[in-house]
Amino acid sequence: MEVNVIFSAILIFIIVYLLFSLSGILFPIDRTWYASLKKPSWTPSGKTIGIIWAILYALIALSLAIVEYKIGLKNTSITFMLLWVINYLANQAFSFFEFKAKRLDLAFLDTAVVAITTLLLIFATLQYSVLAAILLIPYLIWSTIATLLAWSIYRLNK
Repeated sequence: MEVNVIFSAILIFIIVYLLFSLSGILFPIDRTWYASLKKPSWTPSGKTIGIIWAILYALIALSLAIVEYKIGLKNTSITFMLLWVINYLANQAFSFFEFKAKRLDLAFLDTAVVAITTLLLIFATLQYSVLAAILLIPYLIWSTIATLLAWSIYRLNK
């Protein structure tokens, strides 16, 4: 049985990592358009942002894999799973709003939804695993920074 639980947790990690990476494939960055935008001086480079997200996706996937390993996702609450779905969809929607629709206002609102649902996820995850909840803290920090950045870019370009 232990092997099945470990395999299931590894599978969750891989699936979640790939799913979170999907928006970059579906809605690639329009580098020319993004470069033309006015941005605050503290805007990280595209390469830095990419590295941050790669690390965050691993932490997000590991967090959910830990919950799978400890109790199984099927044993979590509907609220927990709903928060994950909303957070995931909002995370994916950012690339659509920012790079496909070029709607800086919606991109900003979307990042706020990501930050808020990440905070709620941390609290919801605590009941299943303190470590899994702690792994989401960098995601909350970055999504808050991303919200401030998206707001700044929107204000500078409206």
